[in-house]
Amino acid sequence: MFDLSVVEWLVVILCATFIGFSKSGLPNMIILVVTIMMFVFPARESVGILLPMLLVGDCFAIFYYRRHVVWKYLISLIPWVLMGIVAGYFVLDIINSAQLEPLIGMIVLAMIGLHLWRDKLGEKFNEMLPKSRIFTGTMGVLGGFTTMVGNAAGGVMAVYLLVKGLPKTEFVGTSAWFFLSVNIIKVPFYLQLGLINQESLVFNAWMVPAIIIGALIGVRLLPLIPQKVFQTLILALAALGGINLLF
Repeated sequence: MFDLSVVEWLVVILCATFIGFSKSGLPNMIILVVTIMMFVFPARESVGILLPMLLVGDCFAIFYYRRHVVWKYLISLIPWVLMGIVAGYFVLDIINSAQLEPLIGMIVLAMIGLHLWRDKLGEKFNEMLPKSRIFTGTMGVLGGFTTMVGNAAGGVMAVYLLVKGLPKTEFVGTSAWFFLSVNIIKVPFYLQLGLINQESLVFNAWMVPAIIIGALIGVRLLPLIPQKVFQTLILALAALGGINLLF
């Protein structure tokens, strides 16, 4: 599985750096990482390889934003997220990589579309969405399903927390705790499906330094980069990857 060319190794190391960078304040970059990793590994294997790497990034984010979390918004999501994760588990159990690629492509493009719609409407977007149990349940199930099948729940969680009106630090901190929690829950499912194994964990261990370096760079560099320009570039590249996976 890990007989990679020099170029492929460089791409994976770059993705590991991006994971750390994203966890220090730019979660939309994960969409790009998800699509790039599927050009190096088969779709199902890439999902399992990514999860431990994301957990390392989550631990950094928790350490950095550990005091900025609104627990009530996470607790209300728990039962719905678990439903989505279970649904995603059964989907992963019955489809192969060739079938998973277009599904991930559709999810990636949907997340990008959701982000662009939210960005265009601004505050009107929040006003349009109900702050009810139906909204919470829908976001929870979608978040659980998308994170299970493709580690691609960033867009769903962003919409949910924006509607709740959280300030920037609470937004990042609450999001960090959410992804750490769901990613830990996913581990036994991925182990049972054979998506995480001894070989993949050894590979993940080699990526830890790159993830930490990316996180440290993100903390220093992110405030200096115009977020609008950077985010547009990330979304454009992710869109190209999503379209390629879809077709």
